Amino acid sequence: MSRTTAPAPADREDGATASAGGLTHGLKQRHLSMIALGGVIGAGLFVGSGAGIAAAGPSIVIAYALSGVLVMLVMRMLGEMSAANPASGSFSVHAERAFGPWAGFTAGWAFWFLLCVAVGLEGIGAAKIMTGWFPGSPEWAWVALFMLLLTAANLTAVKNFGEFEFWFAALKVAAIALFLVIGVLAILGALPGTEAPGTAHLTGEGGFFPQGSEGLIVGLLASVFAYGGLETVTIAAAESEQPVRGVAKAVRTAMWRIALFYIGSMAVIVTLVPWGDPAVVEKGPYVATLDRLGIPATGQIMNVVVLVALLSAMNANIYGASRMAGSLVARGQGPKALGRVSGGVPRPAVLVSSVFGFGCVLLSYWRPDDVFAWLLNTIGAIILVVWFFIAASQLVLRRRTEREAPETLVVRMWAFPVLTWVALAGMATVFVLMAREEGTRVQLYSTGGLTLLLAAVGFARQRAAAGRAS
Repeated sequence: MSRTTAPAPADREDGATASAGGLTHGLKQRHLSMIALGGVIGAGLFVGSGAGIAAAGPSIVIAYALSGVLVMLVMRMLGEMSAANPASGSFSVHAERAFGPWAGFTAGWAFWFLLCVAVGLEGIGAAKIMTGWFPGSPEWAWVALFMLLLTAANLTAVKNFGEFEFWFAALKVAAIALFLVIGVLAILGALPGTEAPGTAHLTGEGGFFPQGSEGLIVGLLASVFAYGGLETVTIAAAESEQPVRGVAKAVRTAMWRIALFYIGSMAVIVTLVPWGDPAVVEKGPYVATLDRLGIPATGQIMNVVVLVALLSAMNANIYGASRMAGSLVARGQGPKALGRVSGGVPRPAVLVSSVFGFGCVLLSYWRPDDVFAWLLNTIGAIILVVWFFIAASQLVLRRRTEREAPETLVVRMWAFPVLTWVALAGMATVFVLMAREEGTRVQLYSTGGLTLLLAAVGFARQRAAAGRAS
């Protein structure tokens, strides 16, 4: 592995420097705060958690707690580096500074691919909700409509993206907060028409670990990937009014957000609903819980919330992908045409980053039954690869920053370097668990192949650049 120190990347930005490449500081602090708050609430929580509960039973709470600890460590490390060096390329820039251009190339383009494919996945999910409301309408038409609207929003000034995300996130936060209030009242027996369930669903029906350690492992893997998306706030921070302050605040509040929204939700659900209830998977755990409590119009209310969560994720992923692509181009690691900025927006990067989503319009038309699973396998465990680069980069950059610019360490990783190594060990454990499970093995191998290919290309480009320089 090369330890060559890369020069300060071209899209470096701090409180005293204007955005490189023509990007503007169009995001206000309220935008960044809500992006950070809402970024933790996605479709993976509202929908995907049902499969985890079905596999792990009440022990899903432990699964989300374990993966939540890992995510908190990753966000703390990323926050340390991003507060010291805010840049629209986020962890890709940090990887380049730590290990050389090949690492930035690999981490950046892998994440770009993840976001682009995720846009298509979320578009398909949103379209399925709309076809439920409008039977007979073609799924591909809804995907096309959502892609057109959100691509158009991202082609305009960044403040428009901020406003979209602000209101999307506000609705998600309000919905999850209301759910938690209703759930806690029901657990206490204070909700009219309900009785306190006690620990019947936690200790009965097979106990707290009804499927044993294997069930816990499946739940753990499901929970890890539900946390993806938190990284976007460090990308958006580079276009905010106060990048350093924004990153620091977002990272410092990550702990209570994860504990409240994810772990708290899982605890409420498995306390109120039998883990083996088929509705947990068929309708989603939140709908199943509210149905059990007799809340009227539950299904439609939660469908609206899930639709908003999906559209919010599409919006954020188009934004994140375009900024990552723009950052890579600014550092000479992509086609120059993608780097053009007009009106403070990298419009070619936005359009190219939306291609996968529009491609899903055709896939939804040709293969509506299996396209979702196929796309999911293509992105596999990319988020874990990104987290690995974050932790490895922080190990290198923390010591370098302490020597060269200690005053920029406004956010510090806890118990460095011990907890950084703990996080790396946790990621390695998840990789091993994925290799053991048949359902995740294909995703792991797909991700491994993509990562090796990108690393090979990155190394080749780095050596070619070194040859030209000499």
